[in-house]
Amino acid sequence: MSQRYRITRTMQEKDNAASTISLEECRQYFASQPDFTYTSVFTVTGATSMSIEGDFFMWSCGDTKIPFRHYQGDIYVSGTNEAVIPRMLEVASELEADVLEG
Repeated sequence: MSQRYRITRTMQEKDNAASTISLEECRQYFASQPDFTYTSVFTVTGATSMSIEGDFFMWSCGDTKIPFRHYQGDIYVSGTNEAVIPRMLEVASELEADVLEG
C-alpha cells in the first residue's frame, strides 16, 4: 500500500489566516509553476482503466505525471515516487501549510 500525504492548514493557529486551501488559491499557485498542469479528470490505466473526477494539478516529473488533488480544502498526493517528497514540501511551504501522513 502506498503512502499518502495531505497538505493542510488545519494545524495552523494563525488569527485571520485561511484555515483551508481554496481551489482558487491552488489554481493561482499551480498556474505559476511551469511543471504543473490542471485537469478535472484523472485517468489511471493498467489492466483496466478508471477515471476520477476532481481537481487535479498534475506534476510532470520526467516522463511521470503525479497528481496533487485538491479536495475539501486540502491537497492530497501519493508518496509512491520518492521524487514527490521534496516537491510536496516546497508546495506546502509556498502555501504556508503543513504536511501530514495518511
